[in-house]
Amino acid sequence: MTTAAPIHGHCDPRFERVREAFAHNFVAHGELGAACAVYVDGVPLVDLWGGWADKARNRPWERETLCGFYSVGKALTALCALHLCGTTGVELDHEVARYWPEFAVQGKGGITLRHLLTHRAGLPAIRARLPEGAMLDWQGMTAALAAERPWWPPGTAHGYHTNTFGFLNGEVVRRVSGLSLGHYLRRHVLEPLGADLAIGLTQDELQRVAELDWPLAEQAKPAIDLDAAMTEPQRMRAHAYGNPSGLSSLGVLNTEAWRRAEVPSTNGHGTARGIARVYAALARGGELGGVRIVDESLLREACSVQAAGMDLMLERDMRWGLGFQLTHENRRLGPNPDAFGHFGNGGSLGFADPGARLGFGYVMNRIVRNWRSPQNQALVDAVYAAL
Repeated sequence: MTTAAPIHGHCDPRFERVREAFAHNFVAHGELGAACAVYVDGVPLVDLWGGWADKARNRPWERETLCGFYSVGKALTALCALHLCGTTGVELDHEVARYWPEFAVQGKGGITLRHLLTHRAGLPAIRARLPEGAMLDWQGMTAALAAERPWWPPGTAHGYHTNTFGFLNGEVVRRVSGLSLGHYLRRHVLEPLGADLAIGLTQDELQRVAELDWPLAEQAKPAIDLDAAMTEPQRMRAHAYGNPSGLSSLGVLNTEAWRRAEVPSTNGHGTARGIARVYAALARGGELGGVRIVDESLLREACSVQAAGMDLMLERDMRWGLGFQLTHENRRLGPNPDAFGHFGNGGSLGFADPGARLGFGYVMNRIVRNWRSPQNQALVDAVYAAL
């Protein structure tokens, strides 16, 4: 058990339980630094931050501190693809090769944008060994994916594209718009909405970033042995996380090169407030403060079940919308059946609950558990107890 940490921000009196849970996480669960934000019907009712932005506890977590949130960025990537569909001639069931001709090899000609968004493309990993640091080379990664043979027949099953999701969908966005995924996200979603998030940090933003504390990722040589004897499914999972080395931030998570690059599945950064603001818009049909970030009909489709059942990568039952995780007993987003969002490594979380018109965001910089962290569940439970 650790000691209490300084807590800052505001909390509507109705949500005092959230403040209590947030403070308790530092004492009971070893939180280092964190932030939590809640919107209800477009109104910010919780905006809390506390603890430290570095492992040495010399730099306090501040209102504008940015934190890496890993797979929370997959939903932002999906939002870009949905925005593209709503504002151009791109359709979910168009073949990817229409926009990315090199992709139509190795049996991938029939893969659609819908397949990419629902983890059904069969491309969670790259077989050919890639050089160290290749995840920072957008052209290299997308070329390798274009040349790859699917691990299962596309469209027949789903398997979490843990690190390739961002490159695959981001390349479609880039081919159509001429903008990188990170720049498209800023221009069409984050800046109009006023959400403090980014995929690929600027020089100014680098000054605000919290140091991540994840001992596994700080090893010089991550413990993923790609040369070990293994079955094909085991090889798929090993390559999904470890080819190239550094793909999941292993060994590079606090470097400037990692923070500045665009690795959309993995290296998004932001505030809990920014995450909650995006989901506040999604909880209201895609609009907040007169700004629409996604077509309402596309959003309804995006948060409906597109794939369900056993996930070939995660080896557990999952429910996927179009890039969004749908609430499930394995990944619970509160008590209501229509909630959708995305967890990130260590427990970071963003989700919308349209029934409650709720947008939620949580980030933290100490990674000691996976997505099912006691911290995020305590906060989510406290939010719903207050509604």
